[in-house]
Amino acid sequence: MELWFTEEHTKNARFSIKVKRALFNKTSDFQRIDIFESEEYGRFLTLDGYMMLTEKDEFIYHEMIVHVPMCAKKDAKNILVIGGGDGGTARELLRYDTIENIDLVEIDEDVVLSCKEYLPFVAKSLDDERVHIFYEDGLKFVRRYENAYDMIIVDSTDPFGPGEGLFTKEFYGNCYKALKKDGVLVNQHESPFYENDAAACQRAHKRIADSFPISRVYSAHIPSYPSGHWLFGFASKNIHPVKDADFDYWNTLGIKTKYYNTNLHKGAFYLPSYVWDLLEEVEK
Repeated sequence: MELWFTEEHTKNARFSIKVKRALFNKTSDFQRIDIFESEEYGRFLTLDGYMMLTEKDEFIYHEMIVHVPMCAKKDAKNILVIGGGDGGTARELLRYDTIENIDLVEIDEDVVLSCKEYLPFVAKSLDDERVHIFYEDGLKFVRRYENAYDMIIVDSTDPFGPGEGLFTKEFYGNCYKALKKDGVLVNQHESPFYENDAAACQRAHKRIADSFPISRVYSAHIPSYPSGHWLFGFASKNIHPVKDADFDYWNTLGIKTKYYNTNLHKGAFYLPSYVWDLLEEVEK
């Protein structure tokens, strides 16, 4: 008998991966956690039946959510990661010797524990002494801070369930307050392709643009995510993601990446026309 993991992207479109074996499953206080092993994508993590990462393409997501803002703000030392319990975002951040502290806020401790055991290729970073994990609601956590962080990375699940509060106007306003005067906010911004996902993109973009004077969107190709076309948001009080990026400096760091590079950084902000139309519609 064959075992397949299938995620419903819409009522009329599905994505399936043939599974060799199930490695872990648990219903925590917040969600169902499953970790599978496959021939094509290696090990992969799902939450409530939605794909979070795969061994084969997680590097794309994590490199793009980290290296784009780090190139634009090379002096970032104190970072807040909201979500990111798998450890991939922390792993990429720790490739910078200049980073002194990462506060990682993950609502579900079982995500961290299961990833440490079954997905060490991303979770190994969580034991670094610079990483401090807080098991609580990111929305409530960020309320307590003002002028504290150089960068906030919102590595959240989709805008429903445990991650729903991380897509609200209140949350983005609190992020603005928690950032220093030249701080940067980056978030995963969903896919613009399917109708419901596109609407989520628009809502997030409008709320961020209402909170930050600089708000830009960039894209990446992530095969295991809905449609493969994924967006990220870059917001700041006064830093532009391309004009203020120090590409020459970044290239001297010798960070070996598999997806990100400084030419791609520039090009990622050139979006397809249908995406521009979606974003401009809410900007007006």
